[in-house]
Amino acid sequence: MFRSISLTLRQLLFLLTLLGLLPVAVIGAWGIHAAVARQQADLSSSIQALARALAGAVDAELDTTLQTVRVLSASPALAAHDLAAFYDVAAAAVKAQSDWRGVILTDRAGKVLFKTSEPYGTPDQVINDQASLRTAMTTLRPVVGGVSKNRAGLAAVPIRVPVLEAGRLQYVVTVALAPDRLLRILHNQKVPPAWLVSVSDTQGMRVARTPDQAGTVATRVSDTLAQLMRRGALEASGVAIGANGTEMLSTYSTVPGHGWTVAIGAPTARFTEVLRQTLGAYAAAIAVALALYLALVVAISRRLVVSIDHLKEQTGRLGRKLPVQMLPSRVREVNEIGESLHKACAELAAGEREREALVVSLTATLARAEKAAATKDNFLAVLGHELRNPLAPIVMALDLMDARAGNEYRRERDTMRRQVQHMRRLVDDLLDVSRITQGKLTMAHEPVCLSQALRQAIDSVRPAMDSANRNFIEHIDEVWVIGDETRLVQVAINLLVNALRYGGNGNVEVELRRQDGKAVLVIGDSGVGMETGTAALIFQPFYQAPQPLARASGGLGLGLTIVLSLVELMNGTVRASSAGLGQGSRFEVALPAVEPAVAAVAPAFAPAPLLARRIMIVDDNLDAAHTTAEVLALMGHQVRAAHDGKGALALLLKMQPDVAILDIGLPDIDGFELGRAVRRQGFRGIMLALTGYGQERDRQSALAAGFDQHLTKPVDVVELQRAMDAADQRRRAAESTEPAEPRP
Repeated sequence: MFRSISLTLRQLLFLLTLLGLLPVAVIGAWGIHAAVARQQADLSSSIQALARALAGAVDAELDTTLQTVRVLSASPALAAHDLAAFYDVAAAAVKAQSDWRGVILTDRAGKVLFKTSEPYGTPDQVINDQASLRTAMTTLRPVVGGVSKNRAGLAAVPIRVPVLEAGRLQYVVTVALAPDRLLRILHNQKVPPAWLVSVSDTQGMRVARTPDQAGTVATRVSDTLAQLMRRGALEASGVAIGANGTEMLSTYSTVPGHGWTVAIGAPTARFTEVLRQTLGAYAAAIAVALALYLALVVAISRRLVVSIDHLKEQTGRLGRKLPVQMLPSRVREVNEIGESLHKACAELAAGEREREALVVSLTATLARAEKAAATKDNFLAVLGHELRNPLAPIVMALDLMDARAGNEYRRERDTMRRQVQHMRRLVDDLLDVSRITQGKLTMAHEPVCLSQALRQAIDSVRPAMDSANRNFIEHIDEVWVIGDETRLVQVAINLLVNALRYGGNGNVEVELRRQDGKAVLVIGDSGVGMETGTAALIFQPFYQAPQPLARASGGLGLGLTIVLSLVELMNGTVRASSAGLGQGSRFEVALPAVEPAVAAVAPAFAPAPLLARRIMIVDDNLDAAHTTAEVLALMGHQVRAAHDGKGALALLLKMQPDVAILDIGLPDIDGFELGRAVRRQGFRGIMLALTGYGQERDRQSALAAGFDQHLTKPVDVVELQRAMDAADQRRRAAESTEPAEPRP
């Protein structure tokens, strides 16, 4: 492979020195330039991220202001066309909002009805930025206008919200927002003094800028920045020239939903200086290295030493996965080693390419799996919501029939109620399995009386057993474990329901004892039984028994899967066994037992006598709203219903209810945001979330929004009344232990 070259050792080393230093010098210079360029690119990326974050903050600030103006425009005074009263409401809002310069009300023709900056009734008032007013009047949607200055030289941004009545425009409420509110967002970012940060509106006029806010507000951005922004992208980076002629590394990001722009500029002079200094130092290092190489040429006299050193160098390159470059030698062994190194390098490169291809494939597979998991989670959440929503009016309709029809058609109503509860359990099983597989199921770990939890489960299943003319044979000792009481009740119910479905016509034996430091729960039946291989499969998700009668028993095949997962999360085991088909089944749960807990027993909840309450129901499902209202009205409550957020706020002010029951999925506003708005209106009564969304994050969001309790559809009237009484009792207990706040 290698041909002999007649060169002296000094010639070979000198040539090697020149050929080695030249690419090193070129690559090194290129590397320095690339490093500086990368540093500049990293800075550009960080500036872009900062601009994006500021754009999000500006968007949130504008949305907050728009939401506040929406609330103001929903004032009952304006709805009643009492303009003088609404002027007082608007003036009070301006005093409460330090960054509002004033409130302007115009009619459907665009005529100014009043400005809070002028006495009520002042005629022929001029309005700035009429283009945004026309847009709001034409589109009937809220509009954020452009910055402008009034005759007094004060800059402001108009926030306009149309007010509709029966789908037609009646007024436009405008708030003149001072740019100082946005300037504070810029000041909150600690950027170097030489940087420029600005916010501009859709016309390229500066709304806020640091530094020199006073001298630049309501002026146009620089020409080079405007040219960069005219590319039409939502965000971009480039070089722009500042007003003082300074070259700036500039980037901008568009404010989502409003078309405003946040721009940041950093001077580029520092990078040029760093590149010049670094290249000078590198040139000096190259000169020193060349002198050292020439000294080595004189010192090294043996070709063998050179060859060995070179082999060592190439071996190191191979270890770092770099290409091997061998020199010819008169020594045969050196040439053979060189050929081996070339072969190893080729094999290593091939292996590296295969590894990279495998990594790419695995990354793509993982991304698809994560996307599929997210899609599944969203699907289950929506599925639970959509399945629970129609169940709610069915349950309430059954309660109405119970109240009105007495014992007539009692059997049919009981059948419908059992099937609704069965559907609810199916939905809960689906969502529980999803949370378990994602590791999102939260469990309490506290002393629990397992015998008490077991009796709760038996009481829940007993009506179904009684209707089937079957009994529980109980042998229950008092045993304590560490776990989650609610989940232990769920485990027992699932096993009892399984025995009810597949236990034939015989009784169900329930045994709880303490044995060898463990709490052992055994549930046995004399029903269809199992084959030997089936016992190892029944805990798998969605598994259905192969017996012909299995499908007649219903279910999704998730109950035993949930039992296994919950028990394992509490450090326990589950085992299923059967002597064969037709000989019944036996399920045994074992959990670590503990000594009985010593704790004060809380007094049992004693609901207060039924009080007639003023109740507001908000639900876009008309059937659910009407049936719930009728049931509560039959109980003696005064009930009114609304079907969207705007109607709810109006009804709140008019009715002043004691209890607000809010759906979460409303057509015009998120139910959590509606809850916060209701609390901001000063509502201090009981507020319940009644929704088809039943995941843990939905409960946490409800509590964070000010709700007293999160209820999952469907609920019957007893559960609803119990929730109101419990919330009322908690509030009375909290008010009795906390000092009263002074009233404003």
